[in-house]
Amino acid sequence: MCLFWLVSPRPPPCGCLACWHCYGCFLLFPFTPKIVDISVPRIAAWNSDELPIYEPGLDKVVKACRGKNLFFSTEVDQGIRDADIIFVAVNTPTKKVGMGAGRAADLTYWELAARRIASVAETPKVVVEKSTVPIKTAEAISAVLHGAGKTRFDVLSNPEFLAEGTAMTDLDNPDRVLIGGNMNESGNAAVAKLADVYAHWVPRERILTTNVWSSELSKLVANSFLAQRVSSINAVSAICEASGADVDEVARAVGMDSRIGSKFLKASVGFGGSCFQKDILNLVYLCQSMGLADVAEYFHSVVTMNDRQKERFVSRIIHGLFNTVTGKRIALLGFAFKKDTGDTRESASIEICRRLIEERASVCIYDPKVEADQIWMDLTAATKLDKTEVQKYVTLCDSAYEAALGAHALAIATEWDEFKTLDYDKIQEDMVKPSFVFDGRNVLDHGALRELGYIVYAIGKPLDPKLNTSINC
Repeated sequence: MCLFWLVSPRPPPCGCLACWHCYGCFLLFPFTPKIVDISVPRIAAWNSDELPIYEPGLDKVVKACRGKNLFFSTEVDQGIRDADIIFVAVNTPTKKVGMGAGRAADLTYWELAARRIASVAETPKVVVEKSTVPIKTAEAISAVLHGAGKTRFDVLSNPEFLAEGTAMTDLDNPDRVLIGGNMNESGNAAVAKLADVYAHWVPRERILTTNVWSSELSKLVANSFLAQRVSSINAVSAICEASGADVDEVARAVGMDSRIGSKFLKASVGFGGSCFQKDILNLVYLCQSMGLADVAEYFHSVVTMNDRQKERFVSRIIHGLFNTVTGKRIALLGFAFKKDTGDTRESASIEICRRLIEERASVCIYDPKVEADQIWMDLTAATKLDKTEVQKYVTLCDSAYEAALGAHALAIATEWDEFKTLDYDKIQEDMVKPSFVFDGRNVLDHGALRELGYIVYAIGKPLDPKLNTSINC
């Protein structure tokens, strides 16, 4: 069976990361995955020794199977003709202009993909939504395919539930695989065909089949629920700081309730990534378009709280450093939105940097995986300044030690494991005194840091008596 991934019918602003994660286990079984993209440089990167993204375990799988039963190509049309099942994994960013700007998903690339498939396909195809899309997208795409095509198409929803950093493990042992299709003879047969593919390694009881609209909505709701938990514990972190409670102790007590559970109850500087905010805003727009204003407001509050948490963190830095950071060197450790990935989409670090630049601080950034070009692109977009202007306030460093040299404060923005084992005694020797640590991920030993002489702020923890708290954050 030929499985075909159409990544982009024309080069999008950035590649859809999920598409590179979703084929790994297919390589272990009698399938031939073909990953196709119109971008020549992108395909060249996937055929090179240096893969264009970082994901633990992905490099090993790709290099073991590439050229054997895994192929990367720019031959889009031939791939469409050969395929039995076509997975469309194009980018679906939030719209920036027009109706629904800032909330609705931009389905431009999806429609382009559908029209490309329709113009080329000569035999019946199963077309699978892997991109996160609004409810009713399959219906619209089916209309495009059948209106412009020459054959029969069955459109399925098969949303991706992988998490960056653990994607290969999640793929190998998923909580569930969700497949939605039309409830008719042809739709049921297409659902069964895709379910048989997954059944090579996923137990049948974990393969859920629904109607296509339930499947599309489930992805948006799942991410909204996860983000809601993060924003809830972050809201609690503000109460903890004001009251003297410890957010980790509260989270542990709450999480031991079997009805609640402990996952996604880790207070932090805020969630990021390509999915959470985009999917919540998509859900908000969906609710608004259905006249459900109160429901839309409820879900939007999750994003509002996330934005507030980032602003709270920056405010703690400013007020902690005696109400000004102008000209002061801040070492920002971490730029990816989470550890074990080089992805910076919606990373809290971007907003932290933007605010510190606005305050005219000198920001020194170190991240072990994020490329320099990506950081400059993110910061120029966020600040609306050109690169030369941004570079007046931002320096990129090759190590945490270099970033901390002469710094007034360290700000932990990503929970990279290496930050837990740094020699903070050595680091403090080269910092301005008093030396501050602002732990936005609560990953450091705060007691040990205080013994070394640091003034420490940790999210949701009892406030350091030496920290300036004259202004509530």
